[in-house]
Amino acid sequence: MKHYLQTLEGTIRNNWDLAAVADYGGESFSYGELATNVEAIWLFFERVGIKKGDKISLCARNSARWAISFWAVNTYETVVVPLLAEFHPDSIVNLVNHSESVLLFTDTDIWNKLDPQSMPMLKAAINVGDLSVLWSREEAVAEAWNQREKLLGEKYPDGFKPENVHYPSDNFSELAIINYTSGTSGDPKGVMLTYGAMSDIDEFSNEHFPNTPGQTMVSMLPLAHMYGLAIEFLHPNVDGVTVYFLGKAPSPTTLLAAMKEVKPYMVITVPLVMEKVYSGSIKPALAKLKYLLAIPIVKNLIYRKVRNKLMAAFGGNVGCVIMGGAPLKPEVEKCLKKIRLPFTVGYGMTEACPLLAYVWWTKFVPGSCGIPVHELRIDSDDPQHIPGEIQARGANLTIGYYKNPEANALAFTDDGWFRTGDLGIIDKNNNVFIRGRIKSMILTASGQNIYPEEIEAVLSCNPFVAESVVVERGGKLIALVYPEIPEDTDPKDIENLPKDIADLANESLPKYSQIAKVEIVDTPFEKTPKMSIKRYLYK
Repeated sequence: MKHYLQTLEGTIRNNWDLAAVADYGGESFSYGELATNVEAIWLFFERVGIKKGDKISLCARNSARWAISFWAVNTYETVVVPLLAEFHPDSIVNLVNHSESVLLFTDTDIWNKLDPQSMPMLKAAINVGDLSVLWSREEAVAEAWNQREKLLGEKYPDGFKPENVHYPSDNFSELAIINYTSGTSGDPKGVMLTYGAMSDIDEFSNEHFPNTPGQTMVSMLPLAHMYGLAIEFLHPNVDGVTVYFLGKAPSPTTLLAAMKEVKPYMVITVPLVMEKVYSGSIKPALAKLKYLLAIPIVKNLIYRKVRNKLMAAFGGNVGCVIMGGAPLKPEVEKCLKKIRLPFTVGYGMTEACPLLAYVWWTKFVPGSCGIPVHELRIDSDDPQHIPGEIQARGANLTIGYYKNPEANALAFTDDGWFRTGDLGIIDKNNNVFIRGRIKSMILTASGQNIYPEEIEAVLSCNPFVAESVVVERGGKLIALVYPEIPEDTDPKDIENLPKDIADLANESLPKYSQIAKVEIVDTPFEKTPKMSIKRYLYK
């Protein structure tokens, strides 16, 4: 297995003037400029006594300078602690302290809400926006940061050159990242990932969706999560792909504008984004031509035209659209298959850095999430038909949770398999099908296992249902529904909307999982950064 930092080193040396990271519509840095900035930050680390294994938090919105900060920390063999910019200030303080971070790279808006005195181990806070000092506990630390370019000039009087780039690659088993899955106080779960785990996923990515120097990528996912960090940034960037950062979650219009200009070789996204593209452009276009879709030859021509138009909107160079983080609505999946959009839905989690299952789009089976990346088993007497917990083993998996022995004790089976907490089955062709989370499964009085996600998938087929969460109350199944009502809807069609939604869904559901009542909610459900619903908030 080749170390990803060894790959990065070679890419920098061979592509010194090629753009490495850029802000969409903003500044750009070549691989040479990235490496030079990284080296200068290294000299600062050395001057102020930052040691290998020290923890450094990175809490800011996606940007090219975020990427530079990440590479500086990661290549120095200090441990990167990426934190969501959306975390509550109290949570940021809590996680900076829990991780024992000695430095914090952040931005002005976030820093102004924090109290440095409540983070006693912190030496300084650096502004990711312009790489200036926001605060330092000692003047000498701020002085060292401000003199890092001078230190660079003294060490390399003839300039920092490609042959000066050297990154460590003998540290496969050592800790590289602590990625927190929650910002709450209590017992934070800091997922510990090694350089070997990240190298393993980079190797898998190279085998299954390879890239070449000069290609481009649009980054829309939060880099504080492994999905965006590993697949949308780290893997392409070490191979010479120019990564353009949007900075925040984009609207479909903004995203498509960026795609058209950047012309990415691949799209990494979450189902919600594609569902918005579907409802905003694909579905209306097909609705206008519904009578023509009844003619087989014409239908195929229409589907091809819609596909070509969408691919052109993505920039014209996209080889595959990869979705993950949440299930894709069956209605959307069915339509995307019809128009032959090159998409696949994968399965993963932070603890797997992040991939557990994936397959190229031409082999993707609707309703599945690919085939196992490494070893995967279903804890069931009949894994093909009876759902059981999905358990995994492989070089990409976490070594545990930072300073959390209780979570570690529950995370692995006695024979060393990682417990995902997800329920699923696996067919004879090794395709993995998710049935839901163990925590959300409902056991009825009659002994039936109810998987809310399966009922929600049926509900999502209703054109009036935007989102839904199924809960149990008093032994009955209640569907909480956030509706989607088109502007031209006849008022008569919404008079009995809750009952109509329930009746239509129950026509497709077995008796033991039928909905007793539908309750309409006024606002969209709260979601995680990966855009999956925080179902624990709803009862």
